[in-house]
This record gives sequence, structure tokens and C-alpha cells, in this order.
Amino acid sequence: MNEIHETAIVDPGAQLAGGVRIGPYSVIGAGVEIGRGTVVGPHVVILGPTRIGEDNRIHQFASLGDAPQDKKYRGEPTRLEIGDRNTIRESCTINRGTAQDTGVTRVGCDNWIMAYAHIAHDCVVGSQVILSNNASLAGHVQVGDHAILGGFAGVHQFCHIGAHCFIGGFSAITRDVPPFLMVAGQPAAPHGINAEGLRRRGFDADTIRALKEAYRILYRAGLRLVEAREKLVELAAGAPAVQQLVDFIDRSERSLIR
Repeated sequence: MNEIHETAIVDPGAQLAGGVRIGPYSVIGAGVEIGRGTVVGPHVVILGPTRIGEDNRIHQFASLGDAPQDKKYRGEPTRLEIGDRNTIRESCTINRGTAQDTGVTRVGCDNWIMAYAHIAHDCVVGSQVILSNNASLAGHVQVGDHAILGGFAGVHQFCHIGAHCFIGGFSAITRDVPPFLMVAGQPAAPHGINAEGLRRRGFDADTIRALKEAYRILYRAGLRLVEAREKLVELAAGAPAVQQLVDFIDRSERSLIR
């Protein structure tokens, strides 16, 4: 059975699975779907259309699924989708998408979204991501799996952050960040491969060594990007992780942090 505090307001058009808990003074709007076992703390506002998966923990004062902060938005039907087992801490804000993109803001599973973090319209956040306190994603940003953003890091519209990146606190991301990198600064600059994070996630020594060589080719060999890419393709023949780096380069539209 669900536990809904007597002061909470749940619209009849909301759909709550079994075992959902809604805290005092929270508001659940029409078109909201909440999966089994999710706990919504006090003073949370969730507006629809929004779909939230199972076993999430949403802390007080979070605002999820409100209209995008985009002057072009004219009330088009857009939505927010959040996966399973996410922790969303105090006063986080996650907005719905816009008609100028796919119309959906997506957050994956097992993410740790710390207090006051902001995920804007049309963002796509993978799984096992950490957004530290006050980290902010502008519209249309994509963040790969296992990426970590330090406190107060800010990401410009349309930037892509690759998987397993580490973004230092207070960093300003204005270009795409390839996977596996550590970056920091205003504007952010590369500072090597996130080797310690990769070791913690089970990457073997040979793979990390290959990624360090890929970093040297891309950032330390004095090559133009097209020349560096050719050498990375050769290296990727024996290192699948390097191929992920090549694929990211090929998809980049904002240019890379260099």
C-alpha cells in the first residue's frame, strides 16, 4: 500500500505504483507516474507529464517536471523521464523538454544528484552519474555514464560530456568533453585521463595505458585533430575503449576541449 501524508496533494490524474510514499505538503500533479518503492519527501513538487521509475529517493523541496526555462516554450506537450534508484537531494530542479528538441528530458538510473543541482530542458543524463552540489546543466546537454561533476560546475547549452569523465568543481564547460578525461578550470581545460576512477570501475592496466597514450596523441603531440584522429583509429584496433573516444570525436558538434 502507498503511504500518502494527509497534507500532500495528489491529483486524481497521477498514477502511483505500490509502495510509494509521499511526504507532508508535497504536490503530485496530473500526468505524473511514480514507480514502485519510490519515496517522495516533504515539500516536493512533481508536475506532469513526468514518469519516475522504481526505488528513487526524492528529498525535500525538489521540483521535478515543471515547464522548461526557455522563452521559446509555448506550452507544447513535453515530458520528463527518470529511471530507477536515483537519489535526488534537496532543492534540485529538473525541467521537461521542449519542442525544439526531442521534447523529453531524460535521467537514467542509479544517479546521485546532490543538493541544488539543476538539469535543464532536453538534457540526457546517463546512469551512475554524480552531480555535486549546485552543478548545473543548461539545455540540451548530454552526460555519459559514470561521469562526475564537481560542485558549482556549469555546462553550456548543447555540450556533451563523455562517459567516465571527472569535471572539477567550479569548472565552466563550453565545449565537448571526450570520455575518460579529467578537466577543470574556467574555461575548462584537460588534465589527463581519469585513471583512478577507471581503476575503481574495473578497467585493467592495459586499457588505462592505452587511454593514456590516446590522451598523449590528442593533447600532447601537437597534432591537428584530423591527424590525431588517424592515430587514434590505429590505436583503437587493439583497445576498444579508445574506439569510444574516436566515436565521440566523430559525433562532436561543438568542438572538443583542447
